Amino acid sequence: MTSSKTLLITGVSSGFGRALAHEALAAGHKVIGTVRSEQAMHEFESLSAHAAFGRVLDVTDFDAIERVVTEIEAGVGPVDVLVNNAGYGHEGIVEESPMSELRRQFDVNVFGAVAMMKAVLPFMRARRRGHILNITSMGGYITMPGIAYYCGSKFALEGISEALSKEVKPFGIDVTAVAPGSFRTDWAGRSMSRTPRSIADYDDMFDPVRKAREEKSGRQLGDPGKAARAMLAAIDAEHPPVHLLLGSDALGLVRNKLSALEDEIRAWETVTLSTDG
Repeated sequence: MTSSKTLLITGVSSGFGRALAHEALAAGHKVIGTVRSEQAMHEFESLSAHAAFGRVLDVTDFDAIERVVTEIEAGVGPVDVLVNNAGYGHEGIVEESPMSELRRQFDVNVFGAVAMMKAVLPFMRARRRGHILNITSMGGYITMPGIAYYCGSKFALEGISEALSKEVKPFGIDVTAVAPGSFRTDWAGRSMSRTPRSIADYDDMFDPVRKAREEKSGRQLGDPGKAARAMLAAIDAEHPPVHLLLGSDALGLVRNKLSALEDEIRAWETVTLSTDG
């Protein structure tokens, strides 16, 4: 890395958040990591006596976010990079999944991330510099049955990230939406919320998908440490990308999706153009 930075990373107890915190500390950066308990905070701070700072914060506690970020700015120092990593996956057929699960998914994956961005932006804008990384997913481009709420939240975060990047670019602030494919995190394991099955009509379509996901958990191709190093490269870039895919599966699946979308647009182009005038 060309210079030491201060990173604020949400959700550093596991997964990408923990991997990125480790790599950032090893590269000489200062890391403020949010966790959900005092014990987790002390465990995180034990990684470095002088560079790891823990803060207990639930990203759905929107009233607390601004207070915590203001305290960090005053007590630890200016936040150069915000990494919105905190999030979780929901698995469930739409017809079976209650609205409360949808609200919870968006509260954490979307509203929490936006609240964090809104808290750091006044400071970054005043300094005319900063970088925001939002961890989305290849599920922000492609979909599959049984994770509609999750994909919806990641599609939303992709769109918000892209629009925000255009709003804050004049102030020297970059925004990067990082979309990983399948990695060896606990996303499909302990961290996933699963709605109980109840409608037999969906069994033939969905049961094999759920079984394959469970069997693959922990044996995915993606290495979280390598993903973390890719994110640090984006942070260090002179011209960071607005969208960054991580993993060969993400690359292949997203390219296939874009190709299929182009084919569909072309097939219906006459109807599309017929609505003018």
